[in-house]
Amino acid sequence: MAKNNDKETPLMTQYNEIKTKYPGALLLFRVGDFYETFGADAIKASQILGIVLTKRANGSASHIELAGFPHHSIETYLPKLVRAGQRVAICDQLEDPKTVKGIVKRGVTELVTPGVAYSDNIVQQKSNNYLATLHFEKQSIGVSFLDISTGEFLVAQGNAEYIDKLLQGFKPSEVVFSKAKSKDFTEEFGTNFYTYTLDDWAFSADYAQETLLKHFEVKSLKGFGIEKLNLGIVAAGVALHYLNETEHRQLQHISNISRIEEDRYMWLDRFTVRNLELIGSPNENGKTLIDVLDRTSCAMGARMLRKWMVMPLKNQKPIQERLNVVQFFYDESDLKAKLQNYIRQIGDLERLISKIGLQKTNPREIVQLIRALTAIAEVKNICDAVNQDSVKRISEQINLCASVLQKIERELQPDPPVQLNKGKVMADGLDQDLDRLRKIAFGGKDYLLELQKNEAVNTGISSLKIAFNNVFGYYLEVSNTHKDKVPKEWIRKQTLVNAERYITPELKEYEDQILGAEEKILAIETRLFTDLVASIAEFIKPIQLNSYLIAQLDVLLCFAETAQKNHYVKPTVNNTKLLDIKGGRHPVIEQNLPLGDEYITNSVYLDNDSQQIIIITGPNMAGKSALLRQTGLIVLMAQMGSFVPAKEASIGIVDKIFTRVGASDNLSSGESTFMVEMNETASILNNLSDRSLILLDEIGRGTSTYDGISIAWSIAEYLHNHPSAKAKTLFATHYHELNELSNSFNRIKNFNVSVKEVGNKVIFLRKLVPGGSEHSFGIHVAKMAGMPAAILKRANEILKRLENERTGGEHVKASLMKMQKQAVQLQMFSLDDPVLIKIRDVLNNLDVNTLTPVEALMKLDEIQKVLKNS
Repeated sequence: MAKNNDKETPLMTQYNEIKTKYPGALLLFRVGDFYETFGADAIKASQILGIVLTKRANGSASHIELAGFPHHSIETYLPKLVRAGQRVAICDQLEDPKTVKGIVKRGVTELVTPGVAYSDNIVQQKSNNYLATLHFEKQSIGVSFLDISTGEFLVAQGNAEYIDKLLQGFKPSEVVFSKAKSKDFTEEFGTNFYTYTLDDWAFSADYAQETLLKHFEVKSLKGFGIEKLNLGIVAAGVALHYLNETEHRQLQHISNISRIEEDRYMWLDRFTVRNLELIGSPNENGKTLIDVLDRTSCAMGARMLRKWMVMPLKNQKPIQERLNVVQFFYDESDLKAKLQNYIRQIGDLERLISKIGLQKTNPREIVQLIRALTAIAEVKNICDAVNQDSVKRISEQINLCASVLQKIERELQPDPPVQLNKGKVMADGLDQDLDRLRKIAFGGKDYLLELQKNEAVNTGISSLKIAFNNVFGYYLEVSNTHKDKVPKEWIRKQTLVNAERYITPELKEYEDQILGAEEKILAIETRLFTDLVASIAEFIKPIQLNSYLIAQLDVLLCFAETAQKNHYVKPTVNNTKLLDIKGGRHPVIEQNLPLGDEYITNSVYLDNDSQQIIIITGPNMAGKSALLRQTGLIVLMAQMGSFVPAKEASIGIVDKIFTRVGASDNLSSGESTFMVEMNETASILNNLSDRSLILLDEIGRGTSTYDGISIAWSIAEYLHNHPSAKAKTLFATHYHELNELSNSFNRIKNFNVSVKEVGNKVIFLRKLVPGGSEHSFGIHVAKMAGMPAAILKRANEILKRLENERTGGEHVKASLMKMQKQAVQLQMFSLDDPVLIKIRDVLNNLDVNTLTPVEALMKLDEIQKVLKNS
């Protein structure tokens, strides 16, 4: 793009001046009826949107690339740009081109980014669109989550692990932090987020405090319960600063800010959210728990369900309250169906009231607000009459907003157009000037016919016609036959072959009225509509509370609906440390079984005194992983307040669910399968509590067999012997040698997922039975997968030879039994041995989290050299 303004056209000079104020943003520049992009932006836009790329002249500065689309298509094209990760600055004409000589004044009216969007075409209907802001300080990080489309504003602070858990749970569309902390962010949270950085000055505590106090119009943040979250306050202040920077200043719908109360919710780390496939699956077309449970009637309920799923409760009372409401609706099917029908009519009230706060609403959406408030009144009437305390409490908090509902019904047309400039938006009888102008603009034909009739009678010209053209407006046309009857006061404007055209003062006066009427109507309707929206905005808080209450009700109704359809039972949730599931099923897998197949149920019992750890052996494909996952999902569903897929379930409240399921390389970060596995396992072992539930699947399979057995053995031993945290653990493994653990540790029990051998075939019974398994049946699984017969035959020959050589693997068992003795023998080494000190120093200086496999091998080589040289 040419930079010499002397050579550019005035339009391109103006464009370049605005473009420099928004670096990194793709600028949509309004020119007449089109939004245009130029230069590099045009190339990007044409590729993302599939629109034609052309060139236009730019004065003597040669040519410049150009791509554009009609202004009324912005709702189609803008979402595509934002979803492609673009920051889009919308530059509009700030004055009417008809009233301006020369170039029209233009300016950016909005900057839309992935995390700052509210358009229905951009944001996902059933999930929040969070902007996250982070503030780093030494060992702690402040975070805020703000959804401009709903007004929800949350803050928290804690160590990197806690913030990581929140980021994985809330899944923000955009994360903002200081430029100086880019390296820290990548090290702690990876590269999977869309990020944007700001200058360091925005992260000042005083500036943040001032910004928040000014926005909420308060003198202290104590009323919000966040006054002690110093880092969280900075993050929240940056969020509001960022909205201001993106030209979003009408933010009255962001009316509250609250703390994420860590002690209220079960801990689900990012591995667990991923491994249990709660809201996303790594498999293409994979079904998730949210897919199975979501029978909500409105988008607000769907979003709340997602929150409840990633933040299950860990206090008995609120869990029990939810379960009781679900039981009530489960028993009252007719009542449930009635309420669901009204909730469907309410629609997405939460986002609708936010648009009113942003002043980005249209007349048709205000009519939807009437429907929503009317349906809420019906919901309240039904809930008032029921005999269920929690439902009544919800009902008591609902605000009918009757005065604003009446005002809207009085002032708005019953079926207005979507766009204000189409007219017929405000009701008749509301404004005298509006009624008069409408009569002129829309009653014009009748007036003209009346005028034509009167003049024909007065003049005796029977063929008199009134018509209109763009040259001199309305006119009277008289044929040559009657031209001698034309009154003297008529002014001749045009002579034709067979007729002449005239204007009259009366006709001219009427023309001025009719042509100006539409413009005046639009001005009056705009003023009246703006006033109406402002009066609705005064009800933002009560309407937001209504949205929250209806969403809660929707999720509880959804749980009752799902329980009926999928045959779930009400769990018993208590403060014991027992986990007793009888006839449990996997909620997702059972929905995907072939027609006619029945899910094989399994029972699991765990406690802290007699059966703390269960080692589950059995062949691949027998259902070990499914059993682990279903146990975690049943606990999680119970603590969400949902019924569960089981015959019976007694859940002692779990405060943390940890999973280590499956193995996947993270080679792009230089991490092998084994390193990923060890990182995840370390996270578990460092965060245990007495109420934790741990699900370990195939630990150690990313390394050699003996290494894997040794690591798996030592982890099981650690979990059993932990002095304070007797964490309940399910440990699935293909290392049958681990069955020996039950001989040495009284709270470790062996179970296996049974199979039945019929001749050379294996039938997977998928039933958990006491005792260990001795075989893995890997070759049978290979046969089922369609492996060539020659390979299967050779594999069987090799297996027999290996089994003979190992004599049933007794020497491995014997070596494992010596482990405890070896632990004592290690004490024989002198702790002040200089060689050991050197090795210790090498190990202490390692950062395991950033170590690549190649670097690890080099470090081992270094340690070997130390030993050889000693």
